[in-house]
Amino acid sequence: MNKVKSLLFAGCAALLFVAGCAETQRYETLRQICPPSLEKQQAMEIAQEVLGGMNFTVEKADPELGFIRTKPLAGAQWFEFWRSDNVGSFNSAEANLHSIRRIAELNISRQNGRQCISCDVKVHRLNLPESEVSSSSQAYRMFSQSSPSKQKLELHPEQKKAMAWVELGNDTHLATEILKRIEDKITRLQEKKSL
Repeated sequence: MNKVKSLLFAGCAALLFVAGCAETQRYETLRQICPPSLEKQQAMEIAQEVLGGMNFTVEKADPELGFIRTKPLAGAQWFEFWRSDNVGSFNSAEANLHSIRRIAELNISRQNGRQCISCDVKVHRLNLPESEVSSSSQAYRMFSQSSPSKQKLELHPEQKKAMAWVELGNDTHLATEILKRIEDKITRLQEKKSL
């Protein structure tokens, strides 16, 4: 019995040690970038390429206004290792626990003689109201019209009416990642031109 207690104590101590040593990640957030010698049309093309590389689909691109908005992109799941739209462990966990979607908006405008690019990413979570169940043995009917032998996601009409995407705010980590990728691409293009 003492051996079990000492193993349990050692396991808890090791867990606390590892948790205590964990370092919180700090992200430098960018509001906008203003690279030198960049035209608006070139900035629009580069921004669209970067968004496409991150699996976003452009919904609206207005070159005269310098505005780009993407269609909603569902958050990457844990098995989609090639995706890069979950920046940070919190965003990854949230996208795996909930139905999350993100919409990116970029604005390109002239400031102090330079083209500046700003990015804003809005996050939404699907709110799916639960059905009333009378006992724990009917938990399978909480979100759908399933039976005990066959599970299916078929919503009740009342649930469909109350289902909505709830805005959670901005994803500054993803917006920063998008701006960094745009800045890196611009820097590489300008280095090629100077050679």
